[in-house]
Amino acid sequence: MFQGSMVALVTPMHEDGSVDYPSLQKLIDFHVEQGTDAIVSVGTTGEASTLGFDEHCEVIRETVRMVRGRVPVIGGTGANATNEAIELTRGAMEAGVDACLLVNPYYIKPTQEGLYRHHRAVAEAVPVPQIIYNVPGRTACDMRPETVQRLSETRNIIGVKEATGDIARVHDIRDRCGDGFEIYSGDDATAMEAILAGARGDISVTANVAPQLMHEMCMAALAGERELAEDLNARLEPLHRGLFVESSPIPVKWALHIMGLIGPGIRLPLTLLSEDCHDIVLEALRHAGVQVNV
Repeated sequence: MFQGSMVALVTPMHEDGSVDYPSLQKLIDFHVEQGTDAIVSVGTTGEASTLGFDEHCEVIRETVRMVRGRVPVIGGTGANATNEAIELTRGAMEAGVDACLLVNPYYIKPTQEGLYRHHRAVAEAVPVPQIIYNVPGRTACDMRPETVQRLSETRNIIGVKEATGDIARVHDIRDRCGDGFEIYSGDDATAMEAILAGARGDISVTANVAPQLMHEMCMAALAGERELAEDLNARLEPLHRGLFVESSPIPVKWALHIMGLIGPGIRLPLTLLSEDCHDIVLEALRHAGVQVNV
């Protein structure tokens, strides 16, 4: 259903922390022009954890409106509580998203059975296509391939965003679930190898700042053109590392700010990028050929 470079879009903010909707429109137009294949609204990179419930729904709603059908929009609607995830997912469906992305419940460390029942409950309550999202480094729980296999039997759970960076797991999920169930990388550093192993694309932080290059790399990998994909990815590798030099989305928001695309706003407990990390991000941007205003 979706493929290629799917940007995990930041949520631009004014210095007082309020959402900057004119800059959101600017970012969306930038991504459409640069070839981004889909936009993920209010995921982890979009500071979902710092937005209130109504704000969360409003940013997704405005993103759908601003995109105007030019590329698919995937709403980030995961939550710690199953009932809240259901309500967020219902709101995103009503806003007109093409699918929803649901991260595993975080902090509480549910069992595999709990993960299965959580995602199944959301899917049964809201008929929109859904992508489940495994990122144990953020959630402190790991959804095992056998649980993904069970969930793949639910009609509107169409795929998984797998962010462990484990290519063997991509093969395992593909073998278990078959070609009709989509796998998306959630780890920029290993996305090329994941796509070459059978993933359909990358839900990407790096795409925020280098959308055309990420699109080209993903398309080359999807076509099985390893040499071209490797050449393109070599230009991106410093960004894959540098944009995580502090907790995401701190570095990527700073990068977008010095690119002149957004203001400096970010919400606590996230803070501005530390000065001793500036050169790391700057060098990575320059390596990828990204123009900056410094």
